[in-house]
Amino acid sequence: MADAPALAAIGDSEFDRDTAVVPRPGEPGVYDCALSGGWTIIAAVNGGYLLALVGRALRDALPHGDPLTITAHYLTPSQAGPAVVRTEAVRTGRSMSTGQASLYQFDAEGREVERMRVVAAYGELDALPGEVRTTARPPRMPAYEQCLSSADGPEGGPVSGSQDFLDRIDLRLDPATCGWAVGAPSGRGEMRGWFGLADGRPHDALSLLLAVDALPPTAFDLGLKGWTPTLELTVHVRRRPAPGRLRVAITTRNLAGGLLEEDAEVWDCEDRLVAQSRQLARAPRG
Repeated sequence: MADAPALAAIGDSEFDRDTAVVPRPGEPGVYDCALSGGWTIIAAVNGGYLLALVGRALRDALPHGDPLTITAHYLTPSQAGPAVVRTEAVRTGRSMSTGQASLYQFDAEGREVERMRVVAAYGELDALPGEVRTTARPPRMPAYEQCLSSADGPEGGPVSGSQDFLDRIDLRLDPATCGWAVGAPSGRGEMRGWFGLADGRPHDALSLLLAVDALPPTAFDLGLKGWTPTLELTVHVRRRPAPGRLRVAITTRNLAGGLLEEDAEVWDCEDRLVAQSRQLARAPRG
């Protein structure tokens, strides 16, 4: 029997390489990086990937290691290529620190353009109290093997133009939320699926920032097609995930004024709620 392929460890994954930041000599809190085109959705770099990259820079700049709450405002679409992250420690304490950061790129005329601005509170997940009181329940969905991958969808469907991104993740969607792929959206504004990284890298707080923004937009299930750009995304990281795939459930309850919200819950294989998020996005115009 052939040996199973080796799984990438944290720090040795394509995700880690593509979110790497390099401190700039002589400029404390400033980091150079390169945005990978492999994480592009249609025309712009994925917002969850960008948040993970900026979150890594803040983790290096602050005395605490885990984002507990992190909020990003996306100002202009990011493109693959060089970028700069400038961070600032706003306050540091014994158990928590707060920082802010901005991601910049240069336009065709060589002018610096701010792509996103982030404010975050960092702490240590392993030091948080273990008590849990919750009414939240894991999403009901079929086993991973019974869910659908991008290879199961029709050619030229709504996710066309995102194959490089899909090749980097291990995503299987609940068939009950996939009617949009064959022209039969449910209209409920729901998306559910199993999520991992394609190279098997274990999950941590940074990969959770990607997980909340990795599924197709709920706008598809509402019968809309096209790019759904994120305006603002807030993630609450609740626990360090247990090894294994994650389950992600996203819902939209309100589309008005051309804007919709997406509320996400991320559950690990031990049925623990490990992250929550809310984002405000512009509804597709097509």
